[in-house]
Amino acid sequence: MNLFLFRRVLGLLATVLAASLVVFIVLEVLPSDPAALMLGTDARPDTLAALRRELGLDQPSWWRFVTWIGNLLRGDLGISYTYRVPVSELIGARVEVTLPLAMMAIGLSTSIAIPIGVFSASRRGAASDTAMMAGAQLGIAMPNFWLGILFILVFAVWLGWFPAGGFAGWDKGVGAALHSLVLPAFALALPQAAILSRVTRASVLETLGQDYVRTARAKGLTATVALWRHAVPNALIPVATILGLQFSFLLAGTVIIENVFTLPGLGRLMFQSIAQRDLIVVQDLVVLMATSVIVINFVVDMIYRLLDPRIGAGAQ
Repeated sequence: MNLFLFRRVLGLLATVLAASLVVFIVLEVLPSDPAALMLGTDARPDTLAALRRELGLDQPSWWRFVTWIGNLLRGDLGISYTYRVPVSELIGARVEVTLPLAMMAIGLSTSIAIPIGVFSASRRGAASDTAMMAGAQLGIAMPNFWLGILFILVFAVWLGWFPAGGFAGWDKGVGAALHSLVLPAFALALPQAAILSRVTRASVLETLGQDYVRTARAKGLTATVALWRHAVPNALIPVATILGLQFSFLLAGTVIIENVFTLPGLGRLMFQSIAQRDLIVVQDLVVLMATSVIVINFVVDMIYRLLDPRIGAGAQ
């Protein structure tokens, strides 16, 4: 177990470093002049020279990368060129919206998809199975931004149950803040739940065909007990894989959904920073999101180990 964990941690660190290097090359090395990209082609030469000095563009690329990584490790993300405040403050304020939104979405997706997938697998070929899988296929085909606009029209404009956009703020109370996130969370969760329900159904059906499930039935266990005691726990590994992948899709989806609902989160900050050509913020945000996905995949590997101790047993 110790060697298995060591290898995973080493792989995590190497992947984060490689992702950081790719982001640095794309945003600071490939553009012939990042300062000109940020200020535009009509910028005055003295203004360009000042920004180059501020960004350290007069230093060798390798030294800028090492300095940037060192600053990241110390928590120094630099100063936003647009907002003129530390990037860490911008991200800290926006993550209070994006993180609860992502957690609500993944919670909704899981709580909707797994029961539907298990129920559908237990009634394979029945009318309810066909209807649920048809609904899941429809959910996969619907873009989350279209769902968001539809939810605004129905639940905000027509029914008035939820706000059409904006964020109440945590200072208004947890209830008011979460109330602001319900519609965007469902808009993010439903397409992912459609995918996860199909994966759950396929995984449970495969597990139901295994010899140990048939043996359990032969010993007198009812179909329901055999399903939940033997089939479902052993079908969760592929489901955990999809959950880890869905986190990255949720992070990407927040860029669109937060703009649809005008939520002041990381996704909207990313969109605004790209529009304002604030490469400092864009670079830090991309690395932060990439690191989040890598860490989630690491956590999924650990969940694999808990669900099936045989995984990584050769690394003992």
